[in-house]
Amino acid sequence: MYQKRKEYVELLEKEFQGRLISYITSDRVGFETQIASDTIDLFVAHLDRIGVVNRIILYLYTLGGNISAAWNIVNLLRMYCDELLVIVPHKAHSAGTIISLGADSIIMTKQATLSPIDPSVTTPFNTIDQNHKPLPVSVEAINGYIELAKKEFLLTSPEQLQGALYKLIDHVHPLVLGQAYRVRAQVKMLADKLLVHQIKDEDETSKKDKINRIIEFLCSDSGSHDYTINRREAKNKLKLAVQNPNDKQYSIIKLLYDDFSNELGFGQVFDPRFISGAYAVRRAFIESNSGGSDFFVTEARIVPMVAPNGQHTFGNEISFEGWRHESVITEMPPLDFIQGGEIRYEATNEHGL
Repeated sequence: MYQKRKEYVELLEKEFQGRLISYITSDRVGFETQIASDTIDLFVAHLDRIGVVNRIILYLYTLGGNISAAWNIVNLLRMYCDELLVIVPHKAHSAGTIISLGADSIIMTKQATLSPIDPSVTTPFNTIDQNHKPLPVSVEAINGYIELAKKEFLLTSPEQLQGALYKLIDHVHPLVLGQAYRVRAQVKMLADKLLVHQIKDEDETSKKDKINRIIEFLCSDSGSHDYTINRREAKNKLKLAVQNPNDKQYSIIKLLYDDFSNELGFGQVFDPRFISGAYAVRRAFIESNSGGSDFFVTEARIVPMVAPNGQHTFGNEISFEGWRHESVITEMPPLDFIQGGEIRYEATNEHGL
């Protein structure tokens, strides 16, 4: 809970000599969240309370999200400090890796991983799946198809490559291909701008070569978006500015992660059959000791229903889904948190009914 996490944050701030903000997005099945632009104003509120300081520490756990939002977040953080550190307790993938690239130093635990930053494109022109949702198209998968045609099938003449392109267009809308090309160029440009904080060689030619090599690996040479980059590879192969936490620092980082994990229900299966009535599931956090706790929450109610065939089932009625704020959380109260028809979400979890 937030009150306990405040103690861990204070300890980490002393260890790393800076002011800490936590940004956690959930990967719990059914309640996944991503880095998104709706967090920008929340970051501003926390940073305004912290003020301009020498060092800001971002404690980050995420599977990724919106590239533009990641770019905005890292640049916003840098406006409030001279030096930015990112602590990765476990995962900082995709857009989370982009944020990490913009730090002066990345603190990675033994289990921490980064990932490639090759994006996927989702537009109204994408193919629709059976649930009527657009299927994302991997930018590097498109590039991989073209490379396959050239290198494996030896399609080199303009006519042959034109035929391969027409075949691709049969399955991927031309506007999606155009968007994929634009996004790929944008990601490379953003990574190039951010990596100047990581690569600080005095020789500009050497610096540029290192940055280009890192970008190529993160955007294409890693082979798959699912590829994970551990601390050793990030430090020794990519030559990123990675630091190992000492034993004391690691123990605090792990305690903070375990607390977030417990409240977000990582690894727990959400089964509505065992919930009666209202529930609230927290799905993301932006926290600081100066600005309190902002959390993204789904508030809903399980409603018994009878299917047309007479079978008893249930419905899930969402009453609210968005960000809420709290500055103080007290100990968990008795199970009487529903008062006057309203749910005291700040004092409960999804199973406290």
